[in-house]
Amino acid sequence: MRVLVVEDEGLVAMTLEDMLNELGCEVAFSGAAVAETLVWLDAGGSADAALLDVNLGGEYAFAIADALADRGTPFAFSTGYGEAPDARFSRTPLLSKPIRRERLVEVLRGFGLQA
Repeated sequence: MRVLVVEDEGLVAMTLEDMLNELGCEVAFSGAAVAETLVWLDAGGSADAALLDVNLGGEYAFAIADALADRGTPFAFSTGYGEAPDARFSRTPLLSKPIRRERLVEVLRGFGLQA
């Protein structure tokens, strides 16, 4: 499974990427900001699933979520806030920080990971 990772905290991103690799996933792209991730998507970037930090340096990742939804790419939010602060995404899977491996596996299995 190819996974898009969008996380602005370097240590959190590296930890998440390591967990994904241990699960046999490939990190399709690792972005830290909305603009760079949208550029990657617009240039033809694709993934089987995505993990999006809700707050990227004060900017919400909802534009990325909308772009992924338009493509039919499943995604989950990660946050330390406890919920995604936009009612449109109330049914989107949520990974609370710090991200637990067991919860990550559960979310990815919901996206089709065979682990």
